[in-house]
Amino acid sequence: MNGIAGVFRKEITVTFTSPIFYAAGFIFLLVSGYFFYSSTAYFSLLSFQAAQNPFLSESLNLTDMVIKPFFGDLAVILLLMLPLLTMRLYAEEKRSGTIELLFTYPVSDAAVLAGKFAATAVVLLIMLAGTVPYLIILESMADLEWGIVAAGYLGVVLMGASFIALGIFTSSLTENQIVAAVISFGALLLFWAVGWAKSLVGPVLGAVLEHVAIIGHLDAFTQGLIDTRHVVFYGLFILFWLFLTHRFLNSRFWRG
Repeated sequence: MNGIAGVFRKEITVTFTSPIFYAAGFIFLLVSGYFFYSSTAYFSLLSFQAAQNPFLSESLNLTDMVIKPFFGDLAVILLLMLPLLTMRLYAEEKRSGTIELLFTYPVSDAAVLAGKFAATAVVLLIMLAGTVPYLIILESMADLEWGIVAAGYLGVVLMGASFIALGIFTSSLTENQIVAAVISFGALLLFWAVGWAKSLVGPVLGAVLEHVAIIGHLDAFTQGLIDTRHVVFYGLFILFWLFLTHRFLNSRFWRG
């Protein structure tokens, strides 16, 4: 545990002293705020129109028109932002040569990996916490279903953690941060879009592709449903990529 805590503190310190974090955080909050404002403004416009059209008022739903799209927007932005935060985790260590020093410390590879993952996950939580004031402001003007909001945030956190796990793996493959970010983004985009091909293949393979598609598991959370199947999927996805990272790092013993 001491090893994990030490790596965690190091990564947090490096992150908060890096301009990449502040640039990525600013863009994340700016873009997410713009999307949230657009959805809220459109809902408000329809609400004014519904005052004179009772049939329109029946179709208005704050959760479906603002809250659910908001979490979908957060997922898209994290798809773009998180590779920028994970790209340096091992790539920078390799480029600067500090990874050899890290391997000589009395800390296991698993502890280093856990510390790096935990630190980046905390950064993710901080970024998402910056979006909570949007909803607090909205609550002052409308009644929010906070149970759905909490489930939505849980889904986004699990998805973001999945992005981080894959990003750490790609960072361990190369010493070039840009290459790591590009590979991470490409792989995440593949897992995002793979379900779109389900109509082009047979029913069995189509069901597999739909299940593997990472975005499909977020839908239940945005509806306020915490389904253990989706929680398990994200958990296994995270463990799979962390396991591959650990095995790749261990391969240095036989690669020389």
